[in-house]
Amino acid sequence: MAQQIIKEERSLGDLFSELANETGTLVRQEVALAQVEMTQKATKVGKNVGYLIVGGSVAFAAFQAFIAALIIGLSYMIPAWTAALLVGIIVAIAAVILIMSALNALKNTELAPRQTVETIKEDAKWLKDQVS
Repeated sequence: MAQQIIKEERSLGDLFSELANETGTLVRQEVALAQVEMTQKATKVGKNVGYLIVGGSVAFAAFQAFIAALIIGLSYMIPAWTAALLVGIIVAIAAVILIMSALNALKNTELAPRQTVETIKEDAKWLKDQVS
């Protein structure tokens, strides 16, 4: 009961000081949450950029195979160009699949830290309720 009386007798300055301390802690926690969330999103984007690079490399290999098929076809006029053309088509299909997959994944990646935004809104409401 003595502690209840002490709590009730705290000054307005003490209450604002405690509120400022709690608000500071809350802001630091929100910043830490935003950092974690943005790190996760950056990792996901980095992975998909890697897929784009691999897809581009595969597409370049397809281009080289098509060039080889053209050269062989024109130079020798023998069926060897058919094999090179077939390899080029297969490599090109693989490149298209990789590139389209990475582009779709990047388009669906949300970069805004939604969880942090929501908790900041909740914190603002809490702070408003504390001050009222």
